[in-house]
Amino acid sequence: MRYNNRLGAKGWVIGGNYSIERYLYILHRVSGLALIFYLMCHLILTSFRIAGAPTWEAAMAFVSGPFFKVGEFLVMCAGVYHAINGLRLIIIELGYCIGKPERQEYPYTPSIKKQRPLMYLLMLVVAALVAVSVVDFFIM
Repeated sequence: MRYNNRLGAKGWVIGGNYSIERYLYILHRVSGLALIFYLMCHLILTSFRIAGAPTWEAAMAFVSGPFFKVGEFLVMCAGVYHAINGLRLIIIELGYCIGKPERQEYPYTPSIKKQRPLMYLLMLVVAALVAVSVVDFFIM
């Protein structure tokens, strides 16, 4: 039997009846890749210091514009989200916040419903840290 994929590339994100945890998983992967990309760019930029003061100052002048300021803010947002969501994943993997084992009776209660309060709490922490960083990056 052959299934036609009529959603195309957008089916990767909106392709099914996904819960919020699926989107957090996708965002965790994307933020991790973004942080790796930033690390490579940072190492390349830092390597200009070897070429001497004029080259270093030219590189710093290149990355001191408003476009890069927004980029630094996005890197900070990705780092905060990745760290806090990683902490959530570690807590869950260690067996905390998943509820005690119980006899499965219909209707089944998935453990994901027991993890949601932790997810909401930590995403509020992410939102608060991003709000503080908006003030730090753009207002002060």
